[in-house]
Amino acid sequence: MTLRSVNVCLSPALLPYYDLDDTTAVVIDIFRASSSMCYGIANGARAIIPVAEIDECLAYRGKGYLLAAERDGEVVDGFDFGNSPFSYTPEKVAGKTVVLTTTNGTRAIQQCKGAQTIVMGSFLNISALTDWLKKQHGNVLLVCAGWKNHVSLEDSVFAGAVVNRLEAAGVTLDDAAYTAQSLYVNAESDLAAFLTKASHGRRMRHLKIERDIAFCLQEDLVTAIPVMKNGELVGLPEYVPAAQ
Repeated sequence: MTLRSVNVCLSPALLPYYDLDDTTAVVIDIFRASSSMCYGIANGARAIIPVAEIDECLAYRGKGYLLAAERDGEVVDGFDFGNSPFSYTPEKVAGKTVVLTTTNGTRAIQQCKGAQTIVMGSFLNISALTDWLKKQHGNVLLVCAGWKNHVSLEDSVFAGAVVNRLEAAGVTLDDAAYTAQSLYVNAESDLAAFLTKASHGRRMRHLKIERDIAFCLQEDLVTAIPVMKNGELVGLPEYVPAAQ
């Protein structure tokens, strides 16, 4: 283990208070952006370009890209799809580049630009992700995308699951990491039941997309780890980007 510290940023609003130098930032948006990104890269997407605003996404229109936009849990009119994992199947994304903007996740990615490395985390790739993180040097910052700068339960619980796997002698955890880990320990025996309390889960159930919630809570469906390279999320080559 070569990690020095594992810290948790519970909301992007707190990012200015973290030093991103010598840091691997793991962006987490469980319901649903980071889960869909992991699934899309696993299913053969050439790349996913995360942008913060709808206008930035529209600038790619007519240039051979798939355009995806989500706001408040729904697909924005006029776009190919949103951030449901069921839109990131091999039939839809294999060999293609997706330009994506979401309410929370893509904005959190943009805010992490000062980090040494940015990767995406989800329950879908949690074992591959934590295996890779254990091999990294320096610091890990788990960045919860939250909901419009508010703390979200599902992102915090996932951060706690990662902390639980990375905790080891010689690795320093901050208070937020211990907080997230405690949440996860309370939730792990029945994750789905625990996360029925999550406000975004309720929001998604209202939109009748409960199957997205169930999908995003599956562990180790893929080994792909999306990493930012030159403004695009691509698969880490040492983790075969193929659905299992």
